[in-house]
Amino acid sequence: MKLRVAVLCGGRSGEHEVSLRSADAIIAAINRAKYDVERILITKEGRWDPHPIVPEPGGNPDIDVVFPIVHGTFGEDGTLQGLLELANLAYVGPGVLASAAAMDKEIQKRLCVERGLPVVDYLVTYRGEYHDQLEKICGRFPFPLFVKPANLGSSVGISKVKNCEELKAALSVAAKFDRKIIVERGVTGREFECAVLGNREPVAAIPCEILPSKDFYDYEDKYVLGKSQALLPADLTPEQTREMQRLAIDCYRAVDCEGLARVDFFLEDATGKFLINEINTLPGFTAISMFPKMWEASGLPYPQLIDRLIELALERHRERQATSYGQEPGQ
Repeated sequence: MKLRVAVLCGGRSGEHEVSLRSADAIIAAINRAKYDVERILITKEGRWDPHPIVPEPGGNPDIDVVFPIVHGTFGEDGTLQGLLELANLAYVGPGVLASAAAMDKEIQKRLCVERGLPVVDYLVTYRGEYHDQLEKICGRFPFPLFVKPANLGSSVGISKVKNCEELKAALSVAAKFDRKIIVERGVTGREFECAVLGNREPVAAIPCEILPSKDFYDYEDKYVLGKSQALLPADLTPEQTREMQRLAIDCYRAVDCEGLARVDFFLEDATGKFLINEINTLPGFTAISMFPKMWEASGLPYPQLIDRLIELALERHRERQATSYGQEPGQ
């Protein structure tokens, strides 16, 4: 019998449209000889179409595995993963803890630092507080700085600022998307991405280099202009490639990822060292997304990548079924 796969997309976040593109690409590529596929849309208002996935007394919905490709808030941050856990459904991608930790840029940096991994220097401020901290923030790092919402992806709400005057406006923009705001030291160097796949034994793909068409790789450059380029494989020495793959796997393990993730890097000109920028637990699967392209370059075509992700989801779900959540009488 075919496995029944629900591709869950949309969601209440600034990445709604990106999610729809990812879902369309997955549905177009999935092997229909192996899977019956249902597309479930979560609208921007939070409505489910055609129906919600909810816990059902006495059994599961008529679904074998969920492919949640809901990027950003309420999809990639552990909330949706918690719902799927309550429904006792197998699902693609990291679990609740890893999703929540990776979504919060401050928490993921803390976890990486605890493991001795290199990250970009940063500070944290909050909506309603940054007005009183402008002078302190301006003096912390040399310009340019990057200002980001702590819990969002696809470069939504991110600004590059070159002086204190621009900083105030950038903090206001970021505060629209999250109460916690990250201010990072600007890094002059090259940008890379490395895809990781697996549960307890993760492996890393051949990395790629991102060549933005703008001052930095923002939402417009990623999804609107279509002018940014990627070099795959990246122009790195074999030693540099191995080092990036090692760091990607170490970062993946630091936040307790399973299934998949994409780790983004800078190679700093001044030091020649790799710095971890961030980890994305549900990276884009659109026609231009680099996660599937990196795996294709590594010998795993898109349809087989989907197969592998579903296998990993079912493997983890089987292992969870062996867990006891209560003590039997007499034990």
